[in-house]
Amino acid sequence: MNIEMPNDWRKVIGAEFDKDYFKTLSAFVDQERAALPEQIYPPEEDVFSAFQLTPYHNVNVLLLGQDPYVKKGQAHGLCFSVRPKVAPPPSLKNIFIELKNDLGCRLPNNGYLIDWAQQGILMLNTVLTVRAGTPFSHRGKGWESFTDAVIQKVNDKSTPVVFVLWGNAAQAKIKFIDTSRHFIVKGAHPSPLSAKRFFGSRPFSQINAHLKASAKPEINWQIPDR
Repeated sequence: MNIEMPNDWRKVIGAEFDKDYFKTLSAFVDQERAALPEQIYPPEEDVFSAFQLTPYHNVNVLLLGQDPYVKKGQAHGLCFSVRPKVAPPPSLKNIFIELKNDLGCRLPNNGYLIDWAQQGILMLNTVLTVRAGTPFSHRGKGWESFTDAVIQKVNDKSTPVVFVLWGNAAQAKIKFIDTSRHFIVKGAHPSPLSAKRFFGSRPFSQINAHLKASAKPEINWQIPDR
């Protein structure tokens, strides 16, 4: 597996790459790509996009997703995001509906969330690869150990971070977070299965209120049309 990790992240998380679990994980992903060409998502060059777009020193918010999207052309390394001209999946549509109701943001014509990442939101999935059409296919292979370590390194930051935990799987990670120093925004997952409880939770205004309280820049949540 080609690990394209910026230097500032390598300093804080690079030791993970030398651990046995990560070597086993890397071999597994390589075998999957060899056996199923172009059917492991995201493409290899996008696996660590979240780290490339949001340097460690810039992380003010951690938004935690689950698996990458399993349909061709969707996943590109940022949780919930799809590339321009790719139709937003249901969870992302629900995020945009809540964003409109919470802050009045216009519904964009795309689901490309790179602007959020560039404003200091680490858009981290708990598992960073998946087999086409097969949800959860790369769970339990080692990615969780890696992303748990990332969460702990973000927890180690000296200034407050807003951790956004939607759904039970994300909220299970609260054990890695010092809630006396950091802010937690939690609620139902935006998937259609739990959207009724997600709607009305107003997470985006909560995130900005916490950032403002920490004298950090608030997020401009409006995704531009592309």
